Amino acid sequence: MVRRFYYIAFLMAAVTIAGCGGNQSKTAGPPATPKAPELMKPFRYHKMIEVSPGQTYDVFSWGRGSQEAGAFMILHSDSSAIKYTTTTGDLDGQITDVYNSDMDVDGNPEILIAVKSKDTINRTGIYAYEFNNESKANKLDFPKLNSSQRKGYRGDDNFYIRDGKLIREFLIYKGSGKDATSTGAKRQLEYGLSRNEFTVKQLSKDSVDVAPKGTTANAAPKKQDDKPATKKSEKKSSSKSSKKKKHKRHHSD
Repeated sequence: MVRRFYYIAFLMAAVTIAGCGGNQSKTAGPPATPKAPELMKPFRYHKMIEVSPGQTYDVFSWGRGSQEAGAFMILHSDSSAIKYTTTTGDLDGQITDVYNSDMDVDGNPEILIAVKSKDTINRTGIYAYEFNNESKANKLDFPKLNSSQRKGYRGDDNFYIRDGKLIREFLIYKGSGKDATSTGAKRQLEYGLSRNEFTVKQLSKDSVDVAPKGTTANAAPKKQDDKPATKKSEKKSSSKSSKKKKHKRHHSD
């Protein structure tokens, strides 16, 4: 009986192994692309930025309830010095992306968090921090658009880093509210940093008004000059008077 029991157990094990091998051969193929792990609530967003070996910044947004409000935190890991710091702040909107730069080229990285607010024009704001060698975070005030930069602005900004500077682009609209229409032109701004303050420079030459066909958007309409017309009329009158004089002389002869 004992031998028979071991024999049956051996057969069952062999069948199980053969079945597993058959399943593997049937499902053989390219490995599936691993999915990004889903964040557990209350976390909504995460991006890791490695500035240099051992210097890592993990940016999170979190909050329960409303999706348009919450908070963010920047976890700085300095594994070489074994220092770990946390920077937090209130959040108005949803994080769309996080950028890293050194705009003032001082060796201290800046972490720029782009946040889109769900208002009438889908406005995008920037939460900016500069981290020094002591891992301390210095909050930077991102400038608002002035009157000329805001003209024709309807949100949906596009941010990116180019040559160490933060570039901002957005379409220009004509009109307001639901009747606003795109002119097809874009406004492009470049942000730098000097003494912990942002500098702004407009790179593009744009116009809010749609240019007529065959002209450029910035071409100013030519003004009619009255002087040439006056000179022509003077020439005509002088020629008529000279003809009259010649006619009188000929008649007297």
